[in-house]
Amino acid sequence: MSVRPSRSSGFALYDAPYLLLTVTALLWAINIVLGRVVAGHVPPVTLAFVRWTGATLILLPFALGQVRRDLPLIRRHFWLLVLLAATGIACYNAMSYYGLQYTQALNGLLVQSTAPLLVALWTFFIFRERLSLGQLAGIVTSLVGVLVIISHGSLDTFLHLKPNIGDVWIICALVIYAFYAAILRKRPALGPLSFLVAIMALGSVLLAPFALWEAAQGRILQFDHMTLGVLAYVMVGPSIVAYLFFNRGVELVGANAAAPFLHLMPVFGTALAIVFLGETMAWYHMAGYALVITGIALATLAARAKGRPPA
Repeated sequence: MSVRPSRSSGFALYDAPYLLLTVTALLWAINIVLGRVVAGHVPPVTLAFVRWTGATLILLPFALGQVRRDLPLIRRHFWLLVLLAATGIACYNAMSYYGLQYTQALNGLLVQSTAPLLVALWTFFIFRERLSLGQLAGIVTSLVGVLVIISHGSLDTFLHLKPNIGDVWIICALVIYAFYAAILRKRPALGPLSFLVAIMALGSVLLAPFALWEAAQGRILQFDHMTLGVLAYVMVGPSIVAYLFFNRGVELVGANAAAPFLHLMPVFGTALAIVFLGETMAWYHMAGYALVITGIALATLAARAKGRPPA
């Protein structure tokens, strides 16, 4: 449970979960592409540490009132917040950036498509919450659409996609993040800003020793134009905005209904490649997009049938 902004306060967007989750997928897709762009140029754990430290400092002035009000709750639920910070902030991001040192952004986006199934498994194991047939059909349909895009509509191409150590790291990161998404329903009743500041700050603390170890190995952050541009984006877009939106989306519709929207990440990733890298639109892009959207629609309708609010 958390504090819900009123519609009269000008936060109507904050009550539109499916739009929030769509924007989240776009921001995270850009983050993965940029993570691959700076691979070998920016140390992965240092990137995660600077990202979350910077995001905390940016958000803190806006969240200070909520933090002061919620301080007793923060103290009372401190170890739960540490768990959420470790899984949703520290481990997931550092491991994902590390994995992108060894695999292509396209592979990273493909691996993200396992997230809805992982979320479903965690919610079943922890809360005994089963997927309805409609939700399962939606997840599978979206997953097929992602595979059509990644494989260029060719079974031979799909069969010859080979995982590497980077893919393994990203899969492990997703298993941890899916756990975060599943237990997010147990978050304490903090305001959205104070909750995010709390887990971001704790995540930064957890990452600090590993960033120092990375620096001791001679992997130092170089503050050139590319690094500064990437840091500016990751501190705000996929950190503050996306996490606020994702947390709110899960709050409104539940983890299983929110998870299929992660299938939009490879869709947005291929679209970014078309727009910025000059790749051409092909039939398999359109077919894949149609399947992903159909799958999300099926999962959304099934979630509504289970009693979630029809936002």
